[in-house]
Amino acid sequence: MSKLLSIENIECQYRGHTVVSDLSFDVDPGSIIGLLGPSGCGKTTVLRAIAGFEPLHKGCIKLRDKTVSMPGYTLAPEKRKLGMVFQDYALFPHLNIINNISFGLRKLSDSEKQTCANELLDMVGMTDMAKRFPHELSGGQQQRVALARALAPKPEIILMDEPFSNLDIELRERLSIEVRDILKELGITGIIVTHDQHEAFAIADTIGVMNDGCILQWDSPYNLYHQPCNRFVADFIGQGSFLSATVLSQNSLETELGIIKTEHTMQWDKGTLVDVLIRPDDVLPDTFGNIPAIVTQRAFKGAEIMYTLQLPTGSTVLSLFPSHHNHEIGEKVSVNIEADHVVAFAHNDL
Repeated sequence: MSKLLSIENIECQYRGHTVVSDLSFDVDPGSIIGLLGPSGCGKTTVLRAIAGFEPLHKGCIKLRDKTVSMPGYTLAPEKRKLGMVFQDYALFPHLNIINNISFGLRKLSDSEKQTCANELLDMVGMTDMAKRFPHELSGGQQQRVALARALAPKPEIILMDEPFSNLDIELRERLSIEVRDILKELGITGIIVTHDQHEAFAIADTIGVMNDGCILQWDSPYNLYHQPCNRFVADFIGQGSFLSATVLSQNSLETELGIIKTEHTMQWDKGTLVDVLIRPDDVLPDTFGNIPAIVTQRAFKGAEIMYTLQLPTGSTVLSLFPSHHNHEIGEKVSVNIEADHVVAFAHNDL
């Protein structure tokens, strides 16, 4: 099966400064891809290059094996059959919702435009909002309209630039799932740029973690969390704390939490000093546990409470307790370690 989109060793510059360097990835039809990373890492520049808004200094971009961008040539955005959903929604304030959605359908008759727009309104759950104007809608409703408008011309790919960043956390995650379901139902390929890992995890099949204009790891959300390829990815994805550890064998580490065993074979020699990543879900509350700790911070999350725990050595770890385990700051607790996926890096690998 041919790739719908191929990004081949592209480089983008801004005012003489390289912001994307030697970056490559392929996108299969119907898949949803996430570009995840901190602000300034180059992810939006990549999206703009795919859309045709950003020229290339090196490499090329192909859509269905046809080159649409290379140094000295950029196919116009409107000829790429792409849809775009922006961070600020970019709705027309003087048009009602039905006309916002049908705005780009210039080749259709009025009745065909109406039919298409109504179908999309139904798909995004807003059939009763057709005659309203953007200022009469909530942020989440405006985002649904922006998605419907982008879908109206039946694009091959939807590009989404931080589409949910203006929304509250709960609505952001719910909309991510809704958008994923809609794209999968229609079989439309999606590429989302975000700095929010929860958003990326909720919507994307595959995620590229970016930093300094490069993709550090291209993987499934599960593997990014449990098998990060380097310390940056491990720090950026999820939460956790690094503790010093000593290699006992190819399958075990000695830490201040006790001996941790792993199913994965480690390549370090016995006695090597490493740093092991302890995730909050690795540290379990246990009334009879053999690891004493003191609560130094707590964050109530509804069904769970995230505790920052100080160990006897002064090191700290994070732990998720069920919320009925209600401990105050300064209180002593007991925990056990249960780490199924050991993530460790050489001590000098900073």
